[in-house]
Amino acid sequence: HRAAVELQKKGVKDVIITLGKMGCFLLTEKQEALLFPTMDVKVVDTTGAGDAFNGGLATALSKGKDLKEAIFFATAVASLSVTKVGTAPAMPNQQEVQEFLSSLDESAYWEKVK
Repeated sequence: HRAAVELQKKGVKDVIITLGKMGCFLLTEKQEALLFPTMDVKVVDTTGAGDAFNGGLATALSKGKDLKEAIFFATAVASLSVTKVGTAPAMPNQQEVQEFLSSLDESAYWEKVK
């Protein structure tokens, strides 16, 4: 949390910090601190999970999703990517992500941090 605050002091508005198996932390411009836990999947290989998250985040933002929705989407992409061995072969396609997301309650996947 302190690192996010320091980045904001330097002019960054919204700070996203990935936390590996602990999920993802967001500190918004309005000082709302949110934790997005990882999704419950069977982990096979974590190689490329960060790249999957970044790709998912960029995809969701480019489609007009708000930041929370984009992080939820990115977390789903990263979660699916760790269920297979490798990097490129493990990246889920849009249909796989949508099917996975349809089984989840988005509002249950982030919590405010005090």
